[in-house]
Amino acid sequence: MRVLLVEDNRLLARSLRQGLEEEGFAVDLAEDGDEADHKARTTNYDAIILDLMLPKKDGLTLLKGWRSAGKDTHVLVLTARGGLGDKVKGLDSGADDYLTKPFELEELLARLRALIRRGYQVKDPILKIHDLSIDTAARSVKRAGKAIHLTPKEYALLEFLAFHHGKVVTRSMIWGHLWDEHDESVSNVVDVYIRYLRNKIDKDFSPPLILTRWGEGYMLLGADADTTSPPTGPEK
Repeated sequence: MRVLLVEDNRLLARSLRQGLEEEGFAVDLAEDGDEADHKARTTNYDAIILDLMLPKKDGLTLLKGWRSAGKDTHVLVLTARGGLGDKVKGLDSGADDYLTKPFELEELLARLRALIRRGYQVKDPILKIHDLSIDTAARSVKRAGKAIHLTPKEYALLEFLAFHHGKVVTRSMIWGHLWDEHDESVSNVVDVYIRYLRNKIDKDFSPPLILTRWGEGYMLLGADADTTSPPTGPEK
């Protein structure tokens, strides 16, 4: 999943970015309010992590502006202001969750994952599709009861497909949600990771769950699909 991290403390921003990327998140960074405003309005993020004390434009002003413009991306506010009044003001301005500094990375990750699930209207942290089980909290995967090891990027791709199961997602959608602004676009990188994922998720299992829709994109077989019927379109 792709997130925007808005934090002007470079040491904290670097630490958070590293922790998020190790968990498989694609991370764009903004160090002031103007930069954050531009990126939030021009990129479709899965979530925004927003510090309130920012140069040029403060976090509350950003929040109010995004909500007034109809921007509904889930926002997790980070702030050194821990008073009840500050929390209420942040939530009333449009924040979806609130975390006071200092905090543990594990808590931030848990809150972020919960916001992303909410964004995809998923309440249960465990996604079950046929005999595939994805624990979004533990970031673990099993198929037919067998544990499957995935790299962070492979897991992120599977989770993205699972959030859209039964629906086709285009290569550009996958790229936009799984790679950050500094990654160089390679024409076949999405296809390469789909192949990696198929070798782990579908090889030696039946039915194949990751389908190709030629000219459209990829799809994870819907939970209630008829697995006895052949898929519409070849799989490779």
